[in-house]
Order: sequence, then structure tokens, then C-alpha cells
Amino acid sequence: MTARIERVLTHGTHPVDGREVELDNNVWIVGDDTEVVVIDASHQPQVIADAIGGRRVVGILLTHGHRDHIGGAPELERLTGGPVWLHPADAELWEAAHPEIPVPTAGLPAHQTVTVAGTHLEVRHTPGHTPGASVVVASELGAVFTGDTLFEGGPGATRWEYSSFPQIVESITENLLTLPEDTVVHTGHGPDTTIGAEAVHRQEWIDRGW
Repeated sequence: MTARIERVLTHGTHPVDGREVELDNNVWIVGDDTEVVVIDASHQPQVIADAIGGRRVVGILLTHGHRDHIGGAPELERLTGGPVWLHPADAELWEAAHPEIPVPTAGLPAHQTVTVAGTHLEVRHTPGHTPGASVVVASELGAVFTGDTLFEGGPGATRWEYSSFPQIVESITENLLTLPEDTVVHTGHGPDTTIGAEAVHRQEWIDRGW
């Protein structure tokens, strides 16, 4: 059976500038009726587990270490038995969100390939939003999962001391804009877009500085 992409919308809160704001997250499930990979584990881990059903979880890939993307990871691992993978450069963010739980030791090195339901998912390190931010390229499905690296309208936020706007633009340019223009961009929040729809605005992002 061919792998397919499923979207689970979760809802919770996230700290922004010292206050808690309501936030929806896209959680992506890639696989078939037997096995899946989960991309991000935000709020409501039981909702995600219910969407997975009884399928085997090959892995829980975290695109970066912000709490709204990793908050449900320990519970989702407990519910499904799937290992959690996070780029080691975001270890400090994991420790801030889960001080009592060890950082996932498997890590998530750049250019690692994960296979699920006969489909290859390539992890690419795309720092800028966070030091360990990563995207997951599913070329066989014509898709890429960008977390908070690229949205409809441009790059993710780089307002923290560990973030870098020049770095996120470089990451997007080298790792995303080189994909086919019709590649569907599945984001961490909000609607999908395509590589072609975003690529034409690259200079506008640079000129505006965000």
C-alpha cells in the first residue's frame, strides 16, 4: 500500500513574550495502514495517538525544540512506543520544556533517511528558527514538512537570541528552494503552500528583514 499523508490539528497554549497564547498546530502522520512516522508531537498527545490507531510508529520526528512542537512527545512515546527523534542542537530547548525527562538520545542528524511504508523521508538540518530546526523531505510524495522553518508568506520567526534571520534564509535557500516548484509545503501551523509559490518572494523576505 502506498504511503499517504494525514493531518491532525491540535490545540493548546504557547508562551509568547511572557504570556500564554492560544495556538493550533499541524501534526503530520506519514505511512499506511500498518506503520507510520509522526512529524511533531505538540499538544493533545491522546488525540494524535487516536489518529494513529493501532499502527506501528517507526518514529516521532520533531522538527525543532519549541514547546508547542515537543510538548506531547514523552506522552506520545508512552502511548505508542515510537522513539522520539530531535536534533541534538535543540537539547537545551527540550530540557526547558521537559526538565525531568532525558533528551532523546537517538538525536536527529542531518541527512538521515527514515523509511516508512516503502517511502523514504530525508531529514535536512535547517537552522535559523532554532539551532536544531529540521525539515523532512518526502520526494516520492511530492511533499516537504517544514515545521516552523517555512510558511505560506515566508520564513519562521527569528526573534530569540539563539535564532538568526540570515541563517534561516540560507537554510531555506539551500534545502527547500532547490526542491521542485510543485512540492507541497506542509507547515507546522496554518495552510499548505508550495515551493514555487514561496520562492518568488525570497528577495522580498530579505528586503523586509523577516
